[in-house]
Amino acid sequence: MNITSTIVRRVAMINENRSVFDAAKLMTEEFIGSVVVTNATGIRGLLTERDVTMNVVGKGRDPEKVKIKDAMTPGPLRVSPSATASHCLDLMKEHRCRHLLVFDEEEFVGIVSLRDLVVLLIEEKEELIRQLERYIAS
Repeated sequence: MNITSTIVRRVAMINENRSVFDAAKLMTEEFIGSVVVTNATGIRGLLTERDVTMNVVGKGRDPEKVKIKDAMTPGPLRVSPSATASHCLDLMKEHRCRHLLVFDEEEFVGIVSLRDLVVLLIEEKEELIRQLERYIAS
């Protein structure tokens, strides 16, 4: 099964020249764990809670003074809407990340997180169980 149904299409975006504090505030307000980082030419990267912790707070840097472009993950991994959940999980495991940007060719479609994929896999397993129960009962 592909990831189309799990893609979060309403994505928070923020300019790379804003402060990490601004991004953290946006993530808090939206109750999300990452923001897509942009500039005048398009998408530049992804800033996650982990980036804030590892690249700013954990190093004693001031989030109000650090620009997002200096703390973000540049060039995050991309997948297509037709990618499978298992393929996405393999990428996340290999690259030690929890978010993937979804592009249809060159058009940005949305984002998929580890949590989204876990929910999708659970739903798939539950459906398989229902099908097997119907088969056994018939």
